[in-house]
Amino acid sequence: MRSLWLISACGSFLPNTVMQHPDSSPDAGLWRLERTVLPQHTDHAGVMWHGAYLAWLEEARVEALAAAGLAYADLSRRGLELPVVSLAIEYRQALQHGDRVQLLSRVLPRQGVKLPWESRFLRPDGSLAAEARVDLVLVELAEPPAGRRLLRRLPPELATAVGILVAGPPTTPI
Repeated sequence: MRSLWLISACGSFLPNTVMQHPDSSPDAGLWRLERTVLPQHTDHAGVMWHGAYLAWLEEARVEALAAAGLAYADLSRRGLELPVVSLAIEYRQALQHGDRVQLLSRVLPRQGVKLPWESRFLRPDGSLAAEARVDLVLVELAEPPAGRRLLRRLPPELATAVGILVAGPPTTPI
């Protein structure tokens, strides 16, 4: 398994990566994605637009799933998707153009057919900008659309990846 420690030579985190935290971190067990608020993420006042939060939540899920050993594209090729069935975001403080943001996510154990994710958006000073909860379900796609069905049992490779996601990133660099 590849290491999730992705640190540049100068010691700062590389952009757009999923990373782990050391055992001593209060955020151990959380999946982490770092992003910078760019002009395309903001409204005319330079404040991060609400739709950009959704895109980052999806990026965090896809990157964490890949880090857990399963590329989302592989699921899609098999005719499987993980659509969002529930989403809630509470905005606490505005994120501004140029802010470096940490998105910390925790995958909770499945609740029936739902796979819940909780995420926090942290401002550059570490304060909370927003909190989100997203529930996913596993769907098998079929033609025609009426043939699509909700799957209650995860295929083995997804079950393994979900177990890793729930446990959180490894805490020992490889």
